[in-house]
Amino acid sequence: MQVTMIDEAEYAETMTRVVLPALEQCRDEGWFDPGTAEKAAGLEPLAGGALDGDDSHAGKLHYLCYDAAKFDAIREQGATATFRGAIVISHGFTEFAEKYDELVWYFLLAGYSVCVLDHRGHGKSARNVDNHCMVWIDDWHRYVVDLAAFAQTIGQQYAAGMPLNLFCHSMGGGIGAAVLERYPTLFDKAVLSAPMIAPATGMPLGVARVLVGVLCKLGFSRKRVFGQSDFTPEFSMKGNEGASQARERWYFKLRCEHPEYQTYCAAFEWVRQALKLSHAVLNPAACAEVETPILLFQSGRDIWVLNKPQNRFIQMVKDGGSEAHIVRFPESRHEIFSMPNSTFKPYLEQILKFYDDPMIASASY
Repeated sequence: MQVTMIDEAEYAETMTRVVLPALEQCRDEGWFDPGTAEKAAGLEPLAGGALDGDDSHAGKLHYLCYDAAKFDAIREQGATATFRGAIVISHGFTEFAEKYDELVWYFLLAGYSVCVLDHRGHGKSARNVDNHCMVWIDDWHRYVVDLAAFAQTIGQQYAAGMPLNLFCHSMGGGIGAAVLERYPTLFDKAVLSAPMIAPATGMPLGVARVLVGVLCKLGFSRKRVFGQSDFTPEFSMKGNEGASQARERWYFKLRCEHPEYQTYCAAFEWVRQALKLSHAVLNPAACAEVETPILLFQSGRDIWVLNKPQNRFIQMVKDGGSEAHIVRFPESRHEIFSMPNSTFKPYLEQILKFYDDPMIASASY
């Protein structure tokens, strides 16, 4: 379908005046208890406090869901008014559900309900370290079990018997890839956007695994990674040159206004678990288990995740007999959805074509 993009010159005004009021009318907020699913997977449930201070949210994961039927009732210009199913969004490292408001808006216009889970340690979900700027996880399997359980319950509820699709970015893409391997019939289609099949560590992954493992054993598990810092309210485009400044300023504004969105750095244990996740995802036997058709978007100027492991993952999935394709944006930064409209628009149109097309196999991907 043809997509009318938000004018970057009027981005903040349009988000404030049009997008957010519409999303508010079709949004449901809730807290998902992953305890039962984690216990079934052999994981000891973690309590973890919520930054909102509400004890009833302890150990729970925050989510936002958007109902396509309620959205259609608003009669926004450009809405398809045809229900196509639901999309579960798995966000990236240090991100949060509301960062995806613009993408949610486009998905709703296209006829999809949307469910966004704040991963543990992110957004309003439970945390297990005192520093709210730092992300820590004890076991990467927890991310995978949580996302799968969320999709099996809340996601399926919003899909209402129609297709349930997955959209992942970065860390969320690594988690999503592991979910596709372990729950091969859960999703109908999956988009992996610059997925963390392997993180960029500045050194060979094997060396990084050994080094971080030693540091965690020496007591650095809950310590901030050397060279990283807490969030500071000083806007900069450093590292995001070429991205849409209007979008970057919007995300920054959200972080400044909400302490729970100021996740900004990694604990050593998070890095250790990210590397373990990568090793598991790239297991050929695991890749052969994938049944869900995959469309992977690759950023040519990515400094956060590695491209070659993405290529290996897709090839192994194809070798296992499943449908998998790569679309490369050579000039894009890591967050393709944060790029100017000239990049974001064709990216979004290919995502919607992939989700909408009943005949997946196509030379256009």
